[in-house]
Amino acid sequence: MTVVINMRDGVDKEKIRIAARFILDGKLVAFPTETVYGLGADALNEKAVKRIFEAKGRPPDNPLIVHISDFDDLRKLASDVPREARLLAERFWPGPLTVVLPKREEVPYATTGGLDTVAVRMPAHPIALALIKASTPIAAPSANISGKPSPTLAEHVIDDFYGRIECIIDGGETKIGVESTVIDLSSERPTLLRPGGLPLEEVEKVIGEVEIHPAVRGKLVDVARSPGMKYKHYSPNAQVIVVEGRRENVRKKIAELVEEYRAKGFRVGVMATEEYAADEFFHLGKTEEEVARNLFRALRELDKKGVDVIIAEGVEEKGLGFAVMNRLRKAAGYRIVWA
Repeated sequence: MTVVINMRDGVDKEKIRIAARFILDGKLVAFPTETVYGLGADALNEKAVKRIFEAKGRPPDNPLIVHISDFDDLRKLASDVPREARLLAERFWPGPLTVVLPKREEVPYATTGGLDTVAVRMPAHPIALALIKASTPIAAPSANISGKPSPTLAEHVIDDFYGRIECIIDGGETKIGVESTVIDLSSERPTLLRPGGLPLEEVEKVIGEVEIHPAVRGKLVDVARSPGMKYKHYSPNAQVIVVEGRRENVRKKIAELVEEYRAKGFRVGVMATEEYAADEFFHLGKTEEEVARNLFRALRELDKKGVDVIIAEGVEEKGLGFAVMNRLRKAAGYRIVWA
């Protein structure tokens, strides 16, 4: 039995206490953050953390992010907090930024995917912060079956986990829609491990140039130092094709692909910033913020409508567009058509 707690109207202290009790008892709670919904457990309880991997079908070497509500919690998790981490925390926490640091002995290897580093962030959602404050630092990947699109609505979590976890907090739609930006500060030079809800340009204004890990561009890696680096992610059941190039050429190519696949008997969905004639269409919005917020919802809804192929319009790879294209290319398994 899964308890679904409605907190769409904001933080309810009594309901938070109920959800916090589940966390402290070693149970699983899905909760909203400003990025996507997370599937949480007590980060320092190895048995509870292992249940996250079991519920998601997540490989055990894919590390989790630990969510905190106070900067002092970072020192309880990380053995070294460099100047760059302090500067970034002062500027961007609470917010969609995760930093990777050397872990303290108290943090279980189950939480870190077997690594000697721990990924930490302070979410900017009032429900998430209240839940952490009422319980303990919470390890939480996105609350979806491993490999599938991340959830931006409680309904998405219910589709994947109802009857499989103890509690789901419904806080309405998430604001940003793509996961946090992950910066590795455990080595000599700051390195981007995953683009996300905080544009890289903003990070570099604070700490200077940041290297981009090859995995961000699709190179296969043996060791995942962050979620989203090693394994298939964000994929619906339908085949996804991303069309990239000059805007006028992209529009023409998408129309051609729709007709090509429909002629073969496939139901075709299109997700784009302009309308297209297709079996199903999802309008992503006009701004990069709207596109990011609607990205995973589009993949899930087109899947529910039974399309065989999803053709996605590529966007400019700057600001939040960097994270959007990272997710789209992964969802497509790097099936990219250039126009």
